[in-house]
Amino acid sequence: MVLILGGFGAGKKSLARTLGYTDAQMSSDPYADAPVTTDLETAVKNDPVNAAALLPVLLKKELVLCREVGSGVIPLDAHERAWREATGRLCCALAKEATAVVRVVCGVATVLKGELKCE
Repeated sequence: MVLILGGFGAGKKSLARTLGYTDAQMSSDPYADAPVTTDLETAVKNDPVNAAALLPVLLKKELVLCREVGSGVIPLDAHERAWREATGRLCCALAKEATAVVRVVCGVATVLKGELKCE
C-alpha cells in the first residue's frame, strides 16, 4: 500500500493517474472494491471514534489518498478536533505499514518513505 498525502487540490489524484490508475479505479468509500481509496479524511470525519477500524481495510488497498488536515488553527468544535486527531493517527498507522509514503505539494511528489514507481 502506498500512502499519498497532500493539501486540497495539491495533485494527489493526478499522481494516482500517473501511476496508472483510472478514475474508475478510485473510490472515496474505503469499503468499495477499488484499488484506490481517495478522500480518506472524509471517511474519518463521518465516524472519527471508529477510524482505527479502517486500518485493516486500507492496508489491503494499493493506494490511499488523504488530505492533510492537521495544519492551521485548532478548531473550537470538539468533533472537528477529534476528526483531525483521528485522521492523523490513522495516517501515522498507515505510514508505518506502507511500502511508500508520498507528500504532494503543488503537483510535485516528494517520497518520504520507500520508492515510487511511475508507469
